[in-house]
Amino acid sequence: MSLGGFFDLATKQKELEELEKEAMATDFWGNTQRVQTVNQRIASLKDEIGEYEKLKSSVDDIETLLELAIEENDTSLEPEIQNGLTTIGTQFEKIELRLMLDGEFDENNAILNIHPGAGGVDAQDWAGMLMRLYLRWCDQHNYTTEIVDLTSGDEAGIKGATILVKGVYAYGYLKAESGVHRLVRLSPFDFNNRRHTSFAAVHLTPEIDDNIEVEINNEDLRIDTYRASGAGGQHVNVTDSAVRITHIPTNIMVQCQNERSQHRNREIAMKVLRSRLYNHFQAQRDEEIAKLQPERRNIDFGSQIRSYVLHPYQRVKDTRTNVETGNVEAVLNGEIDMFIESFLKMKPTK
Repeated sequence: MSLGGFFDLATKQKELEELEKEAMATDFWGNTQRVQTVNQRIASLKDEIGEYEKLKSSVDDIETLLELAIEENDTSLEPEIQNGLTTIGTQFEKIELRLMLDGEFDENNAILNIHPGAGGVDAQDWAGMLMRLYLRWCDQHNYTTEIVDLTSGDEAGIKGATILVKGVYAYGYLKAESGVHRLVRLSPFDFNNRRHTSFAAVHLTPEIDDNIEVEINNEDLRIDTYRASGAGGQHVNVTDSAVRITHIPTNIMVQCQNERSQHRNREIAMKVLRSRLYNHFQAQRDEEIAKLQPERRNIDFGSQIRSYVLHPYQRVKDTRTNVETGNVEAVLNGEIDMFIESFLKMKPTK
């Protein structure tokens, strides 16, 4: 089998050359949005080509070892050959999974929203635990994160969070996490230490760049400013730097309070609004795009995509794929690749 043909190496190398040539043009840096898009695509192509070259090198090494073992009738090389084949299998699966991410927005940055559901304070604490989980997953995969909006819970956890995840294929991978997540544990907020079940919803949308037309009329917007309540220092807390934008026709509301500057908060809020409006309008016009948005369900019993059980036993199980693990601590520390990969392999990506 020609790995280059399977991977379409020539096409990727040609695209990389063209983008690098564009990046060297004198007028390239004048368009900030284009710079971001091109640089992100260049990074993606270099990463993909690098993965292919690593796989090809591993295959070449194994072929050399096999030829040597056959020529010399040397069975002592068998363990090394077996280890090499295992490595090749792992590398090939990684490339195969990446090739599955061919949806229209899979390469885009992702906008991650987390909200607590049924369960009171426990649910707010659970939402906070999920935010920590995803921030750790992003860090492990070299994705950068920007907390656009964060509302702390009354006693613990969060009432809501919006996080912009920046990096190639951020949306492609994280879209597998959209849905309701259930936690079962002995509640640290129950005086009698009884077992409680809590729920939180995770929702993903791709960040839409400025090259895609989204008509937003200023008269359709209600823009409110208010005093930020989160961290950020004295300046944030004594000025009306936070921004809330409501798109009146659709009643879609976004807000940002994480930046010190009202101008910067408004800029980020508009970016999030563009993405949400794009998905809203496309879902109305195009059934295929509507599939990007998982069915909205109540954030309570019977609606979860994954259960995290800490008591009376320890197990995390994805109800869509039946993949499970007893290493709950690792999962809560961001090790969720097994769930993401099994979901992507099961479900069409487009």
